[in-house]
Amino acid sequence: MSGNTHGTLFRVTTFGESHGVGLGVTIDGCPAGLELDLEAIQREMARRRPGQSRIVTQRKEEDGVQLLSGTFEGKTTGTPIGMVIYNQDQRSKDYSHIYDKFRPSHADYTFAAKYGHRDYRGGGRSSARETAARVAAGAVARQLLARYGITISSYVDQVGDITTGKTHGELDLSLIDSNDVRCPDPEAAARMEEEILAVRKAGDTIGGVVKCVISGVPAGWGEPVFDKLHADLGKAILSINACKGFEYGSGFSGVTLRGSAHNDAFYTDADGKVRTRTNRSGGIQGGISNGEDIYFRAAFKPVATIISDQESVNEAGESVTVVGKGRHDPCVLPRAVPIVDAMAALVLADHCLRARNNKL
Repeated sequence: MSGNTHGTLFRVTTFGESHGVGLGVTIDGCPAGLELDLEAIQREMARRRPGQSRIVTQRKEEDGVQLLSGTFEGKTTGTPIGMVIYNQDQRSKDYSHIYDKFRPSHADYTFAAKYGHRDYRGGGRSSARETAARVAAGAVARQLLARYGITISSYVDQVGDITTGKTHGELDLSLIDSNDVRCPDPEAAARMEEEILAVRKAGDTIGGVVKCVISGVPAGWGEPVFDKLHADLGKAILSINACKGFEYGSGFSGVTLRGSAHNDAFYTDADGKVRTRTNRSGGIQGGISNGEDIYFRAAFKPVATIISDQESVNEAGESVTVVGKGRHDPCVLPRAVPIVDAMAALVLADHCLRARNNKL
């Protein structure tokens, strides 16, 4: 299987399955001398872990990270950083009823078509549990970016048709973790939680939108052709399970404007820094950061597993009924927030190192 490695200079490779012994990640290219805060890594893992509230899956995993290599006396050594997260509460028997059946909108059929042999226990490698390794790596990347004053703040902006109706500038992003939904608008968060609980009670699922705001990125990061900064962000975010859409800056809404209204006018501020009066570009122009906040939105579909009978076929092509069992999220959004943070951090850490080679 290829496609398990992300990045050019800050390279991350993940391994492991949902119901295997555990999951892990190797980070190659992290510079030496970074003071690594293991508690900060664990805090990010706690934000993603299952069983953390009544609106997420009740699988009980502590997601404790064991650091295997790459540090000495609290600092990175420049050698590969290895981390592992052991599974503790996998219940493979929950999936015995679909060992030869293809769950609608899951990767069961496509995995079988590609490999001819698949791990049906929770989706194996295609399970969202794989993202635990990404969050561990992303937590390291965030610590590297913090040295440059860069912050990443993702939050739930929409669940179903319930939205904050506000720009990120109108919200207090320090409130992101003040509720189980991870929405910094308390009133909207309450309505979102109520909706998620109603959906769960009905045996169904619901999707929504995560918004990410990145501050402090200097002008000049990103490449002008294939490795545009927004293109790399888009690929990283779309690689997250259940993500169905990505837009940055004005996104799809920008098509309703004329160029005269959409363009971001430049000016020089009191400190002599080139700025833009508006930010419909989303902090990126020509694939390269311009120094303004980078922001994007990611759409996540409703979880494919529902507690209702669904029509499908088995490996022999025969019509069957798939019955929803096991422990699943009624809405992925609250736990997707730290994953979006992590993938954004991995992209930016990579481009941070690449930018050091831009000019003498």
